[in-house]
Amino acid sequence: MARNNQLVVPQARAALEQMKYEVAQELGIQIPQDGYYGNMATRDAGSLGGYITRRLVQIAEQQLGGRSV
Repeated sequence: MARNNQLVVPQARAALEQMKYEVAQELGIQIPQDGYYGNMATRDAGSLGGYITRRLVQIAEQQLGGRSV
């Protein structure tokens, strides 16, 4: 399956990868070392993605908090 997700800022990939591992550790989820997520439980993958999204939203809210839009 081809990935269609492209980062607007390609340099953000490393930060997102790091965040993925941090969140997985917090949730007690094992990230597959070979990069194949086919054997990962759907619930775990969904939890991981959900927590990453929440964290990204929190970061954006904090950055926008001091500014008037």
